[in-house]
Amino acid sequence: MKRKIGKIQYTVRFVALEALVRIERGGAYSNLLLRELMNQGRLNDKDGRLLTEMVYGTISRQLLLDYYLANFIKNAKKVDPWVRSLLRLSLYQMLYLDKVPNHAILNEAVEIAKAKGNPGIGKFVNGVLRTIQREGVPALDQIKDPLERLATEISMPLWLTERFVAQIGSDKTRELGLSLLVPSHASGRLDLQRITRNEAILQLQEEGIEARESQLSPYGIVADKGFLAGSSLYHDGLLTIQDESSMLVAPALYIAPEHQVLDACAAPGGKTTHIASFLSAEAGGKVTALDIHPHKVKLITENAERLAVSEVVQAEVMDAREVAQHFEEQQFDRILVDAPCSGLGLMRRKPDIKYNKQAADLERLPEIQLAILESAAPTLKNSGIMIYSTCTIMLEENQAVVEAFLADHPEFERIDVSVNADIAANINDQMLTIYPQDFMTDGFFISCLRKK
Repeated sequence: MKRKIGKIQYTVRFVALEALVRIERGGAYSNLLLRELMNQGRLNDKDGRLLTEMVYGTISRQLLLDYYLANFIKNAKKVDPWVRSLLRLSLYQMLYLDKVPNHAILNEAVEIAKAKGNPGIGKFVNGVLRTIQREGVPALDQIKDPLERLATEISMPLWLTERFVAQIGSDKTRELGLSLLVPSHASGRLDLQRITRNEAILQLQEEGIEARESQLSPYGIVADKGFLAGSSLYHDGLLTIQDESSMLVAPALYIAPEHQVLDACAAPGGKTTHIASFLSAEAGGKVTALDIHPHKVKLITENAERLAVSEVVQAEVMDAREVAQHFEEQQFDRILVDAPCSGLGLMRRKPDIKYNKQAADLERLPEIQLAILESAAPTLKNSGIMIYSTCTIMLEENQAVVEAFLADHPEFERIDVSVNADIAANINDQMLTIYPQDFMTDGFFISCLRKK
């Protein structure tokens, strides 16, 4: 892909730079922006993969790249943000993309710098990158403070590194951080009532997609090569894109075909549609799926229609903190509170999230999470099950919220989370925490609560 826009050669590296600039300005999330650029149709599959690797790789290692660059930039504060992004992008390619020759990286970086800025910026970029090429990057052992050195190595903000070290120790924090530098893999959930995993894998193979069975979920497959969302299985509604860890939620609810289920924070509908697959319209089963945003409720409805489960899905616009005001006491057999959270379990797929969160978020979010549990609790039938789950790995948002809820609600008790033997070691005090490094999935938390 090469065409000219003004003086700039429109290449995948130019698109990558534009993406990085938009993300740093706070105008876009990395995963959504990349999807937008792919859908615009200006990138072929090969360029799309390179774009994803460069953008995610640069963001994932941003603090480390800044440490390397600091030695070669005298007045860093005077460097325009887009120039800093260009240097990060170029250095990432020089250090981590073996297939790209350095002279090509340098030449294109200089051309972009001159076209977007002026010849002086081109000379500056050329000087920095050629000096690094000649002298190499500084060693991490120059950082004397162990915590700061660890934070730089795994490219994680210092405050967040401190939290993880206090929670899981230095060695596990390092494992966690390094695992986030490994690209994520796509996974999907199958409708096993219509196709087996073996049949699906063979059909995908015929379409050039290499897939294997998920280790975590009997409903899941993992794609090692190819685009799952472009497959005929996806088009025909036999497959939906979902992380392996989140596929564990619906089975843990022990759903019967006739159950009335509430999914209190449902968008975009991955767990809703999984819940729906266990229900029967003939038996009277239904899942009521809520979200506070109308456009997200529309996504739930569209997903339910695509996956042919709309007859048991009722999507509504509602703040989950107001559940008790809109539904009767003991109305639901099962409730899922997949609560809004910091999303820090998603750092591999959304690497910019670790830079956008602040310590204050971990103080504010538990109040919201607890309020949703409090509002949902009265609407659960006696002997019913309520799951509290999040896509974060922070104790403040997970175990601490469950403990606070149980302290005020003695009518609830923890019960075992139903998982296979491979995951059982991740259960502590009947609560499941999956860290990103454990199975190279999203980080996830599940607690199963029963109303006595």
